[in-house]
Amino acid sequence: MTDSPEPPRWVVEQPALTALALLSAALALFVALPYLQYVLFGGVLAYILLPAQRRLEEYVRSTIAAFALVVAAVLVILAPLVYVLRVALQQSTQLVSAVQEGNLDLEMVERELAANGYAVDLTAMYESYQGSITTGVERVARGVIDVVGGLPGIAIGLTITLFVCFALLRDADRLLEWLYHVMPIDDEVQQELFARLDRLMQASVVSNVVVAAIQAGMLGAGLFVLGIPAVVLLTVLTFVLTLLPLVGAFGVWLPASIYLVAVSRPVAAVALVAYGLLVTVSDTYLRPALIGQTSAFNSAIVVVGIFGGLIAFGAVGLFVGPVVVGSAKITLDLFARERTERGAGTDSSVADAAARTEPSTDAGAAGSDS
Repeated sequence: MTDSPEPPRWVVEQPALTALALLSAALALFVALPYLQYVLFGGVLAYILLPAQRRLEEYVRSTIAAFALVVAAVLVILAPLVYVLRVALQQSTQLVSAVQEGNLDLEMVERELAANGYAVDLTAMYESYQGSITTGVERVARGVIDVVGGLPGIAIGLTITLFVCFALLRDADRLLEWLYHVMPIDDEVQQELFARLDRLMQASVVSNVVVAAIQAGMLGAGLFVLGIPAVVLLTVLTFVLTLLPLVGAFGVWLPASIYLVAVSRPVAAVALVAYGLLVTVSDTYLRPALIGQTSAFNSAIVVVGIFGGLIAFGAVGLFVGPVVVGSAKITLDLFARERTERGAGTDSSVADAAARTEPSTDAGAAGSDS
């Protein structure tokens, strides 16, 4: 029967300080939990921008470089997103008010849709599904109210995201040194752990975003050539769906092909199906080429990580979920390896000690016999 491992000496000698450190870490996590998804979003954004930060630091101070990148991220990512949400809220509110007040001119809407290539008889549709439409409008109204009511919290969360991103970009090296100093793990194990986590983050975040952007651009170009309405919206939708496993660009080009058949354009529909299959199949070649061979990833980890991450962390779970599950596998692998190696080392030392004591015992016995 093997003896149970003894606790580290620093735990035995400083039990109060150890308990205080664990309690402080637990309280800090408890404080951060309400805005955890925004903190994670800031971390993901900082990881994506870190190569640009390294380049800019060759010419300017780290603080100036980090501030410039955060401003660029706001202009490129957050500003268009806020604009789209604002327009969507305004149009949703106008639609709800028009339906509730009976001022919705269906014939005008039909003319606008027909001018954009959509021939729909909204009057007959409204008469057939009046009850369902009314219920849906009420739900939209409640959703708009909920979104508007949650805007202060979203604003606070986005502010936290920007500050976290700025701090991580500016102090990335010092944070890494602090982790090396604080974590009670051997330096060699920490270096291997951080290197494998870096490859995992690159596979989950950077490479998947690049693959989604390439596929969205390919399909968007095809939709534009075929004259499909709302190309920009469909391209953005393709980008989002490509990040999801089991869906991908298929969720956009198939409905678009059905639409082309409905408007009596079968040749264009066949061409879109062929081109859409090409875009979907390109995922098979693009993802391995960009992601590479990451041993912590397999199909189960990706699927569970993405969909579980969406529930646990919101939209940022698309990137964080697979990293969390994959890092658990990496950590358990390192733990099992270190336990096995230390156990083997302990057994060998015990065997060596026993071997060293055996000759002296034999010598003592021989002397007593003489």
